Amino acid sequence: MTISSKKPISSSSRSLFLLFGIILLATTVPLLQAQDWVRTGTNLGVQKIRLAAADFKAASADPQTAPLKGVFDSTLYNDLKNAGVFDMVSKSMAPTQTPGSPQEINLSAWAAAPSNAEMVAFGSFSVDGGHVAVLGYLFDAKNAQSPQVLGKQYSDTATEENTRRIAHRFADEIILRLGGGINGIAETKIYFVSNRTGNKEIWSMDYDGQDQHPLTHLGTISISPRISPDNSRVAFCSLGKEGWAIRMYSLELGRMVSFESPGGTTLSPAWSSDGSRLAFSSSKSGDPEIYTSNASGGEVHRVTAFRGPDVSPVWNPKSNAQIAWVSGRSGLPQIYIMDSDGANIQRMTDGGYATSPSWSPSGQFLAFSWNRKYGPGAPGGQDIYIMDIASKRWVQLTHEAGSNDFPSWSPDGRHLVFQRQENGRIEIWSMLADGTEQQQLTHDGWNAMPNWSWK
Repeated sequence: MTISSKKPISSSSRSLFLLFGIILLATTVPLLQAQDWVRTGTNLGVQKIRLAAADFKAASADPQTAPLKGVFDSTLYNDLKNAGVFDMVSKSMAPTQTPGSPQEINLSAWAAAPSNAEMVAFGSFSVDGGHVAVLGYLFDAKNAQSPQVLGKQYSDTATEENTRRIAHRFADEIILRLGGGINGIAETKIYFVSNRTGNKEIWSMDYDGQDQHPLTHLGTISISPRISPDNSRVAFCSLGKEGWAIRMYSLELGRMVSFESPGGTTLSPAWSSDGSRLAFSSSKSGDPEIYTSNASGGEVHRVTAFRGPDVSPVWNPKSNAQIAWVSGRSGLPQIYIMDSDGANIQRMTDGGYATSPSWSPSGQFLAFSWNRKYGPGAPGGQDIYIMDIASKRWVQLTHEAGSNDFPSWSPDGRHLVFQRQENGRIEIWSMLADGTEQQQLTHDGWNAMPNWSWK
C-alpha cells in the first residue's frame, strides 16, 4: 500500500511558480529567436538529412591499401560530420556488410533500424602500382527504383596527403548535392600565425587542422595573414627595419613577391572579394587611418579622416561596396561600417571593447570579438559575437571559455574559425556559426589570427 505525501499547492506558491515561469519564458524566448535567425541566415536551420558513410571496401591486397583506406574512411566521415547539415549515422549502427559497388549494397538494411539512413555513401578503395583508386557512390536509401544520386572515380599517387585530398573532394561533392547547392569546405585551408619555428611566421593547415606547415621563414614577427580570393597570394604584416609593412607571399611560386607598402605603420590587410583591391590601416599621415590600394599596392586612396585610430578593415564580400572596421574615435574601440569611399558611417556596437570584424560571405552578418563589460573589476569576458547588420541584433557564440578573438568566416557561411587564449596558451578553434560544435585545431606552440580561405 502506497501513501501519498503530496500536499495541495497554495495560491501563493502557484503565483510564485507562475512568476518564475514568466521570467524564464521572457529570458529564454529572445535567445531562441536570436539563435533561430542566426541558423536561418547561415543555412544551418535546414532539416538535417540522416546520412551514413560506410567504410569503403578494400579492392586490392597491396600493403598500403589498409592504412590508406583507414585514412580515407575517417577523413570522409569527419568531413561529412563537420559540415553541419547532416545527422550522421554512427559507425556502430551500420550494417555489418561492406558494400563496394552498387550491386553489393542492401539499401533496405541501411534504411532499417538502427541505421535509419536516408542516404548512404559507399564504394571501393585500392592501391596498385603506387597509385590509389577510389570509386565512390551516394545512394538514396529510400528510393529503391532509382537510388543513385552520385558516382565518382578518383585516382592519384598513393600518399596519405593525396588520400585525404580525395576524401575531401568526395565529401564536398556530397555536401554540394545534399546541402542546398552550397559548396563544402573540406578542401579549404586556414592561414594563421605560429611561433613553432622560433619566430612568428605565417602557417597553413587544412580546414580540420591537418597538414600544418609554415609558409614564411622571415625570422621576424609576421601577423594578420589574409588569403586572396583566388588562393594565389597571402598578404600579411611583417616587422622590418622600417617598421610594420604589408608583405606578399605567392602560393603559386612558393616565395615572397613584391608589394608596394605605403609607408608608416601599415597593418591589417584585407582583400576585396574580386581580388582587385586591398584595404589596410596606415599611419603614413600621422594617425592610423583606413586606406585602399590595388592588388600591387598602387593607387592608394585614404578612406577615413578622423582623430583616433582606425584599424582592421574588412570588405563586404557580397558587394565590395562597404567596409567594416574598428575605430577608437569615441574612446574604446567599436565596430563601424561605411561605404567603401568613406561615406555613410554607422556605429554598430554600443559600448564595451569591440574588435576584429569579419564579414560573412552572404553580406548579412558581422562576426567580431566583444567584451561588453570592459573595465577594471568588470565581470566581462572577450567572446565571439554575430550581428545581423540590418537590424543590429546580436548573438553571443562563446561563453566562459578563455579570451576569444579574430573570428573568420568559412566560405560556406556555416562555420567560423577563431583564436582562444586559455590557461596561458593561445590556440585556434573552429565552430559552427551558431556557436555549437567547437573544436580545437592546433595543439603545439602559440597559434593565432586565423583566416579561412575563400574556396
